[in-house]
Amino acid sequence: MNLDNLISGNIGLIHLVFSIVALVTGSLVLATRKATVLHKKIGYAYAAAMLGVNLTAFMIYRLFGSFGIFHWMAILSLLTLISGMLPMIFKKPKSYISLHYNFMFWSVIGLYGAFTAETLVRFPDVVIESGVPNAVFYNMTGIAVAITMGAGAFFAIRNQKIWGRFAQAAQDNAVE
Repeated sequence: MNLDNLISGNIGLIHLVFSIVALVTGSLVLATRKATVLHKKIGYAYAAAMLGVNLTAFMIYRLFGSFGIFHWMAILSLLTLISGMLPMIFKKPKSYISLHYNFMFWSVIGLYGAFTAETLVRFPDVVIESGVPNAVFYNMTGIAVAITMGAGAFFAIRNQKIWGRFAQAAQDNAVE
């Protein structure tokens, strides 16, 4: 069995393992009850896995041969992850719980978008012409990621009031 298209060397394998762990733990974090010991443990596992995903992403240059759009997205992913974790670690500013919810939610949704894009990258006959990604790649990846992120935005808007009430209650309990 030839896995060259799925795994590009040892770094690619490590990246894939971190990605699977991040997808599973990120989904669990979204699905489980918030502010519990279980949520925190799974959340830290997610953060560690995402750190691994992003750091290994900077070591993979198979698609473009140089710094490309996936590297820029890894930077954005790192910023989202850090912006979601720091408020909970330092318990600041006053709205730290809302900041945590929002940034971590978009961190997981961004991971789903990256999963969508990575899945499409694995169709080399469609994606690559003479070693260069073609217009079909950009079009299908852009549309698929937009649909994924749009579904995330729909979910976020739909649950905004619920999350806001929970964040306010958690903030009130933290102050007492």
